[in-house]
Amino acid sequence: MEIKKIHQEFSVCQVEDYSFVNLDSEYSFIGKTDEEKSLVCLTSEVPPNVIRRDDGWKALRIQGVLEFSLIGILSKIAAILADHNIPIFAVSTYNTDYLLVKKENYEKAIQALEAAGYKIIE
Repeated sequence: MEIKKIHQEFSVCQVEDYSFVNLDSEYSFIGKTDEEKSLVCLTSEVPPNVIRRDDGWKALRIQGVLEFSLIGILSKIAAILADHNIPIFAVSTYNTDYLLVKKENYEKAIQALEAAGYKIIE
């Protein structure tokens, strides 16, 4: 399985609303519940109406389209990183999954995944 490095830096945020979110950005992930409005976006595109933010995330994407019937893809990767004491923030899209790792753990995460047999691509 291939995992692609995403070279931009990300922020995980809570926002008042989505009126300032750049939905035309290469990357933006939004989540809304009855308790909050969340946003994961490029750090350079954090909107002005942010309530809280956590900067310093780097991302990895599982390459290809993952069928909904596949089981354990994300959990296996998460377990590898957990075994190396690397916390993650996961985001899923219709096609695939993204793993966000704090930038100070990024190279360690890549090394752990390569050692486990994953191919890391630029």
